[in-house]
Amino acid sequence: MFAIILFLFFWIISIMGFIMEVLVCSIEERKFINRGFLIGPYCPIYGFGGILLLALSYFKDNLLIVFLLSMILCSILEYFVSYIMELLFKVRWWDYSNDPYNLNGRICLRNALAFGILGMILVCFVNPFIFNILYNLSDKVLIILGIITLVITLTDVI
Repeated sequence: MFAIILFLFFWIISIMGFIMEVLVCSIEERKFINRGFLIGPYCPIYGFGGILLLALSYFKDNLLIVFLLSMILCSILEYFVSYIMELLFKVRWWDYSNDPYNLNGRICLRNALAFGILGMILVCFVNPFIFNILYNLSDKVLIILGIITLVITLTDVI
């Protein structure tokens, strides 16, 4: 069941990331901005980041370590996802070239700091909350949710 729980966690964080990105970008642009890569309301990069940051649960009593490691790990993830997506699709999905302290326009200090703060919130509050809910669901419900989510995911990717 842990694999299904992890899969559902991935998509919950992906949806939360989508909502956050759409809100921030839409407020900045003063119009609706769809930040999703796929059709559905999710950004898988956040799901991968959420999975990556699960390792930081061991450090949740030391917020400075969680903050710094969240900054580093998520920035590395963002850099490589940007690079790989550009290779695959010949499109740059984000560009921080105009932001101060950026690295090849793929990552920037402003986002790294946001990743640190969001990582602390995720590790200390969001993860325990989500896992508490998921672990309290019956195996049958988890399997049904897992299948539904998998079908939606595969349909969207195809």
